[in-house]
Amino acid sequence: MIDEQNWARNYRFTARRIHRPGSIDEVRRLVAAARQVRAIGTRHSFNGIADSEGDLIDLGGLDPRIEIDRERSSVTVGAGTAYGTLAARLQAEGYALHNMGSLPHISVAGATATGTHGSGDDNGSLSTAVRGLELVTAGGDLVQVARGTAGFEGMVVGLGAFGIVTRLTLDIQPSFVMQQDCFVDLPWRALLEQFEAVSAAAYSVSVMTKWTGSHAGRLWLKTRLEDGRARAVTAAHLGAAAAPGGAAVPAGVGPDEGLTPFGGVPGPWSERLPHFRHDRGPGVGDQIQSEYMLPRANAAAALAALRAIGPRIDALLHMTELRTVAADDLWLSGAYGHPTVAIHFTWKQEAAAVDALTREIEAMLLPLGGRPHWGKLIHAPAAQLAPLYPRLAEFRELARRRDPDGKFRNRFLGEHVFG
Repeated sequence: MIDEQNWARNYRFTARRIHRPGSIDEVRRLVAAARQVRAIGTRHSFNGIADSEGDLIDLGGLDPRIEIDRERSSVTVGAGTAYGTLAARLQAEGYALHNMGSLPHISVAGATATGTHGSGDDNGSLSTAVRGLELVTAGGDLVQVARGTAGFEGMVVGLGAFGIVTRLTLDIQPSFVMQQDCFVDLPWRALLEQFEAVSAAAYSVSVMTKWTGSHAGRLWLKTRLEDGRARAVTAAHLGAAAAPGGAAVPAGVGPDEGLTPFGGVPGPWSERLPHFRHDRGPGVGDQIQSEYMLPRANAAAALAALRAIGPRIDALLHMTELRTVAADDLWLSGAYGHPTVAIHFTWKQEAAAVDALTREIEAMLLPLGGRPHWGKLIHAPAAQLAPLYPRLAEFRELARRRDPDGKFRNRFLGEHVFG
């Protein structure tokens, strides 16, 4: 067994071997020879989704080979490339992605395969930018699939079930400028009663909060500046005030030096859309994360139910983040079929207590349509998750056709997807 842990050190991999190939041809040989195999990226998942009972292939050593196609407004990039690396190159060439996750440290393939999303009423998840995949299939063949290919919408948020993705092609657009502003003292009442107004307040909106008290914690507004010039941004109409000194985190909570710049200072999208800077470590390491994606129509009921057990949540919580995601047509996406509210929990690393409480929270949110983030803590077996994903049966059939011997399946997929 290898001696590998995930980024947060809450999961230890059980694979027998880990390979670090230097070329795609080497990846092909490794896959063809393996009995069971999975790709491993930046190890940011909080469960066993990237693990294997056989071999792991770390793609981090492959040349990212970032290729911009200006005529098609697309970029093709190596699967193990970090979003921060890709974003810096795109910005230098005058281009942008439509959205980014909180952390620019995560890999392009891992984030899109698990439905990682970013924020914004009109912004689809990171996966919605994927227009093509290059992957190594069970026999070691290198194949290309693209929009228009039958089943493509099932393969994008593919959970590693179809092969080892080696390169991805993404939609891009002209670069743009943004600013970030932070507000405090947003009343919980306003959040519950005016959620649509809160989430529509900027291009990308995050509410960083705990669950007790009369006010939510911090409201982060990321505003797109079409003319590139700073503008006055306010949340007074929501009952919130500008954070003292523009600070993004309260005094005494922890350092904010690793955050991208706040205080209304204009800057490139690549340095405003993610929460954290790529040249710093990715936040608090000793943590556990869980997240649920709910239909917007059920958001108020979910928030009220969680507020009812707020003291118990806050005793184990670092922070909750509330975000929105536009609807999409990707079969296993958390936002499949409807606009979505994402309720994210960053927990203290108190495994037994967090396990018990997240089971209770999951039991509350699944009946409201809450889909667990595939890369974070999940308890429900496949039979309980199946009603939440209308295309799950088709996903299973597509995966079985493309990988009939289950070379790319693992314990996680068996428990939570295939049943």
